[in-house]
Amino acid sequence: MEWLHNLSDLITFYLQDTIPPLDAAPVKEIIQAAKEKGKEFNPLNGIDIVKWDDFLGLIIRLLIHLSFVFILVRVIYYPIAKRKDFLFTYLLFSVSIFLMCFLLESVKLEMGFALGLFAVFGIIRYRTDAIPIKEMTYLFIVIAMSVMNALINKKISLVELVFANLVIIGITYGLEKIWLLRHESQKIVIYDNIELIQLGRRAELIADLEKRTGIRITRIEIGKIDFLKDTVFIKISFYEDEQPGQMDESFISSN
Repeated sequence: MEWLHNLSDLITFYLQDTIPPLDAAPVKEIIQAAKEKGKEFNPLNGIDIVKWDDFLGLIIRLLIHLSFVFILVRVIYYPIAKRKDFLFTYLLFSVSIFLMCFLLESVKLEMGFALGLFAVFGIIRYRTDAIPIKEMTYLFIVIAMSVMNALINKKISLVELVFANLVIIGITYGLEKIWLLRHESQKIVIYDNIELIQLGRRAELIADLEKRTGIRITRIEIGKIDFLKDTVFIKISFYEDEQPGQMDESFISSN
């Protein structure tokens, strides 16, 4: 087998003289590129950790927006309505819609997006328990202010934005406080003393209803009469600010 070893040595010597040594530079470049690619790994899919200019702009605009909403729902609405549940709803609606519109502003949905919000939230009126018209009006005002303050662009100046908010607040304050446009509420009751529904005994009927319900009634309307059960449906109207306790219109029923 000595000849086999001699042949192996001959082949090794030949290859060393004919094949040049391998260059390690390309291999090093490949390894360095892989390391740099690993450094660029971003689990947030390219989202920046923070953009200070945009972040400070968000804080300033949110504070301006909340100041106007606070005046509307806490200073104007709440002292009259005394409804903490709606106060809670208005404030959270306002913050949520503002942030959603502000963060999605880059999508350029703008007017179509704003109108879509009105359509979606308008469904609330028909898909939930009955909400008083006045509270629903305040809800739409809050939505409008949130969309308006969030979607403002460079074409609108800060003075114009403040003026638009002040117009809404001023008109609301004027209607609630200055012109004293009182909101008349209504309820339907089932009344069992049908003898008092005669026209000549209307004063007695109202007095009996006020005694039973504790509500200062302004007017009444006679509805369906059931002589078999000796009952009648009566719609009573009253002003909430004249009542000794808070009246909740969400219990209004209809025939």
